Amino acid sequence: MSLTDDTLFDGRLICRQHQDGYRFSLDAVLLAHFCQPASRSKVLDLGTGCGVISLILCYRHSDIQITGLELQPALAELARNNAQANKFDNRFTVQQTDLRRIKKAFRAESYDLVLSNPPYYKTGSGRRNQEDERALARHELTADPESVIAAAAFAVKNRGIVACIYPAERLATVLAVMMKKRLVPKRIQPVYSYPEDKQARLVMIEAMKNGGEGVRLLPPLYIYQHSDGTYSAEVAAMYLE
Repeated sequence: MSLTDDTLFDGRLICRQHQDGYRFSLDAVLLAHFCQPASRSKVLDLGTGCGVISLILCYRHSDIQITGLELQPALAELARNNAQANKFDNRFTVQQTDLRRIKKAFRAESYDLVLSNPPYYKTGSGRRNQEDERALARHELTADPESVIAAAAFAVKNRGIVACIYPAERLATVLAVMMKKRLVPKRIQPVYSYPEDKQARLVMIEAMKNGGEGVRLLPPLYIYQHSDGTYSAEVAAMYLE
């Protein structure tokens, strides 16, 4: 499968992607900047894909260690190659496995931060991609919210953090599953297309395992300055630093 070389941060970060397979979107960049890993954190990236979120975190946080979990062998290998190309392979490793079988591959409560930019579309809804790589990455064929959040709850330490991004319309479902798994929401940020948009498109959630009461609803994040406009200053800055 042919590759494209894409860059972030004015060319300082390289991210190779399959030209005709799944390609990362703005969602990954948003979540990478929403996460707040503490110094020396051990991080688990569920469904790492080509590794873009982990690459951004390695670039922005020089003392963290990241493990990427990826179901698809070709994407897992691509993530490994991206880690090596950016000289992050001593801090970013990839394990090819199914998150639904996480208990066989990982120790319980072994990560400070677990994050995921999971598939959004329910099985049978949305426009199904013909390519298997894109279909698995976009549709909840192997990673529905229950499976993703259960895997995160298993892997994260007590009082550790789980962060994810979902369509805003899935917020009630995601919060219900989180609470069932003892993941208490701590920060929630709605993402709108532009200031005049009447409905949030995405929502980013940070939860703490066995956390106490108290959640911060952050100000809206706008992707574009206006309808059919360029990126907002906040989002544009995410591609630069």
